[in-house]
Amino acid sequence: MSTLFQSQAPHPLADRLRPRVLSEVIGQDHLLGPEGPIGRMVASGQLASMILWGPPGCGKTTIARLLADGTDLVFEPLSAVFSGVADLRKVFDGARKRREMGQGTLLFVDEIHRFNRAQQDAFLPVVEDGTVILVGATTENPSFELIGALLSRAQVFVLRRLDDTTLETLLARAEEHLGHTLPLSSDGRAALRAMADGDGRFLLNLVEEIDRLPREPLLGPQQLAELVQRRAPLYDKQQEGHYNLISALHKSLRGSDTDAALYWLARMLAGGEDPTYILRRLTRAAVEDIGLAEPQAVAQALAAWDAYDRLGSPEGELAIAQLVIYLATAPKSNAAYVAFGEAQTMARETGSLMPPMHILNAPTRLMRDLGYGRGYVYDHATEEGFSGQNYFPDGVARRNFYRPGERGFEREIKKRLDYWDKLRQRAAPGDSGTK
Repeated sequence: MSTLFQSQAPHPLADRLRPRVLSEVIGQDHLLGPEGPIGRMVASGQLASMILWGPPGCGKTTIARLLADGTDLVFEPLSAVFSGVADLRKVFDGARKRREMGQGTLLFVDEIHRFNRAQQDAFLPVVEDGTVILVGATTENPSFELIGALLSRAQVFVLRRLDDTTLETLLARAEEHLGHTLPLSSDGRAALRAMADGDGRFLLNLVEEIDRLPREPLLGPQQLAELVQRRAPLYDKQQEGHYNLISALHKSLRGSDTDAALYWLARMLAGGEDPTYILRRLTRAAVEDIGLAEPQAVAQALAAWDAYDRLGSPEGELAIAQLVIYLATAPKSNAAYVAFGEAQTMARETGSLMPPMHILNAPTRLMRDLGYGRGYVYDHATEEGFSGQNYFPDGVARRNFYRPGERGFEREIKKRLDYWDKLRQRAAPGDSGTK
């Protein structure tokens, strides 16, 4: 119960506009609507433990509180940042006593991914026997941050980042609550929504900041940027955002989409990613997805890396952008990548087979007497510089690992391989098959 002094204390706009019923929550109809899984739970009065996974400011805490209200459960909030096992035990004891009286408990754990494995284990028995309905909120991928036993006892629901239309709805609600429109031009209004970057709470904080400004003149994007704080990009270099964006960059390169690749590069740099990490991944793309279709790809990657090391940021970032353009526009081939993978598989399957005797060195008389090096033909001594001898282990059929395509320089490599194959067939027609 709030005191007289609490009721008179100032409350942030985000708190004053907090939805009072689930139907007022915006942007999450896929979960909360009549056909949504959470909406159906509330309608039936049968709530199950769940993990709410979504970006900041999308309504996770509000939804949890309203779920308790809508199902007549006692709402017990905890923050994993400030709580430990002792706090959990206290909540569990209270929940058991309420259960004996016929009253259920909804335990809301904010930032549940901050609990370690032992702390997460503590939830298992009370979730299993229904002592509490657990609603955990996290901004991190539950697959990486939560133990499997807990995930098997709770459903994971993905909340969406608030889109532009939803943010405009929230902005209109704020203006209705304030009793007047904000001093923004139409472009300034759009810029404000962009600054929020899908975070409803941050949008309302910006609204409060703007509401303190004079009503004239109307603010455009430039004036707005000078007067209010832009939201930092949502990007964690150690968590899922890191892997999502590098995956997007790599796959855009593989798909030869230069503009998309440049966009993801810019996103990563704006989020504070280490340029050296990006360069390492770009070098990997040069050998994995371009390969010998453009042999200069690796040289360009190493040159860009060297240029960045010499120039530093921000000037060196242009070298990275130039490399991204080069790799995206280069012909693509993973033939070398596939070939090496097949060779590794064969190496594992064949174990410790010796090379054929004729290609072994014989530095001692004993080794010569045993046949080391016997029958070896020195390729340079032949008319065509090619002996056609077998270099696979004895008793193992030849394998064709590297199969270049017709893209880029690999077209020329294919001609060379075809030439060597013809000479090999001529030299040893009985040993020319592949499998």
